[in-house]
Amino acid sequence: MTELVDIAFTVNGRQIAGKVENRRLLVDFLREELDLTGTHIGCEHGVCGACTILMDGAAVRSCLMFAVQADGANFTTVEGLAEEGKLSPLQEAFHRHHALQCGFCTPGMLATAQALLDENPSPTAEEVRDAISGSICRCTGYMPIVEAILDAARQLGGHAAMKHE
Repeated sequence: MTELVDIAFTVNGRQIAGKVENRRLLVDFLREELDLTGTHIGCEHGVCGACTILMDGAAVRSCLMFAVQADGANFTTVEGLAEEGKLSPLQEAFHRHHALQCGFCTPGMLATAQALLDENPSPTAEEVRDAISGSICRCTGYMPIVEAILDAARQLGGHAAMKHE
């Protein structure tokens, strides 16, 4: 019999409490139990970055975490970046610069970029490239993504930190 563990955490501003199998991955819990399907499952080894979300403001790979490790944390998924149905400045910049094509990497790329901008509101192009180096995109060639992140930083006036901490 599989052991169930009580967990409670916040995701996208919503309090979550429930029971979860002790070996259930956080990415599976988010997608299957909470219907937050913006968090994508790619390599399942933490290499591709598609499952990246924000945990207490830091970018983490949800395919490498058990849901029980989420207990007490505050998470933001790609669904939580928008406010009241309006795209965030970062999401708008991705749209404006055509920084997505198939869209598979985009949620993880956005979470990674948001963590960067929260920590460093005025990154250089090199700092952006370094930050997103752990996210694989097979469509864009990365330049539009870098341009979008730098544009978002400019749009935010060096005040990129948002509510996602």
